[in-house]
Amino acid sequence: MLVLERHMPKDLTWDDAEDIGILLSEKHPDTDPLTVRFTDLHRYVTELPEFKDDPKKSNEGKLEAIQMAWHEEHDDRN
Repeated sequence: MLVLERHMPKDLTWDDAEDIGILLSEKHPDTDPLTVRFTDLHRYVTELPEFKDDPKKSNEGKLEAIQMAWHEEHDDRN
């Protein structure tokens, strides 16, 4: 039997939107990502233990990409 696992980089950065989206979906399963303000999203991302990037390197485009990845993961789970 073949077992497939999701492999995520150990240290996530702002450019790892899909992996961050998966983690946020797991950490906040009952939250609709489209209702989360970017200020709160920034905090959620920087609080992830796997996140190792400079908090000041975020921007609206990176946060939007993370929010959309989280939204897609959220939709897939529900």
